[in-house]
Amino acid sequence: MSFHESADAACESKTCSGIKTVIRPKAKDIGGFEVRRALPSTEARTVGPFIFFDQMGPATFAPGTGIDVRPHPHIGLSTLTWLIEGQIMHRDSLGYVQPIRPGEVNWMTAGDGIVHSERTPDDVRAKGHSLLGLQVWMALPADKQDIDPSFQHYAASDIPTVNLDGALATVVAGTAWGATSPVAVYSQTLYADVKIDAGATLEVPADHEERAIYVIEGTIKLGDEEFDEATMIVLREGEPVPVETSSGAHLALIGGDRLRHPRRLWWNFAHTDIEMIEEAKKRWQSGGFKMVDGDDEFIPLPPR
Repeated sequence: MSFHESADAACESKTCSGIKTVIRPKAKDIGGFEVRRALPSTEARTVGPFIFFDQMGPATFAPGTGIDVRPHPHIGLSTLTWLIEGQIMHRDSLGYVQPIRPGEVNWMTAGDGIVHSERTPDDVRAKGHSLLGLQVWMALPADKQDIDPSFQHYAASDIPTVNLDGALATVVAGTAWGATSPVAVYSQTLYADVKIDAGATLEVPADHEERAIYVIEGTIKLGDEEFDEATMIVLREGEPVPVETSSGAHLALIGGDRLRHPRRLWWNFAHTDIEMIEEAKKRWQSGGFKMVDGDDEFIPLPPR
């Protein structure tokens, strides 16, 4: 019996409240920097518009070191990096140069094509520093996959917070608990950062069609099941789900409307039409994308 089947059976007997499936991503070391990828996975390819979900770190960098993600292209999606610790400098082919810090949002929409890089800022690199954050990609609606690329930055003071009974929720994008983020999403979206006090219970409302909980820190309990950090729990549709924690927890909630048109995902490209992905591959190989001013490096197209 698969875990998905056993989880469904357990939920029918009420031993795990509202759980559809569970994803436990393995850590991958990419040269002193740890990444855990929860989406896409064999258990769930997408949750709402979310087609990619990575936890970056926690990592500690010695003075003079940091991350260097060289310029690379995207099509058909929007990216959002949510930092808990550290800083990253964003540069893109539209000419934007924007650091991102904890609590801030860089919202980049690739549309028919954008190139960007992500590096540790020079002043941060010079000192020892830590990094912990989440990076997500959201698929654009089928009729907006080929729109013009764009970029917006939102200060931490722009992002709404909601005081709940024993918890504090930051609505990073979309709508939750009656609050709406200013981030210009293209479909119904749930993305919240939630810190729950020790001994408190958080009810995840059933306002969104698809939902998932990702445990950043701490341990939570859903029904009789306990889940530790670096675990994603995909929830059943249409059911409010109570989340308990005895020692406190830090969570990310994601979700939204189910994708009605399945996405093909290859490297950094997402689209409903495989021909558009093939065209983007050829465009990157031939130098057809506008590049990032001031950053002459690039990531070559993977061989596969």
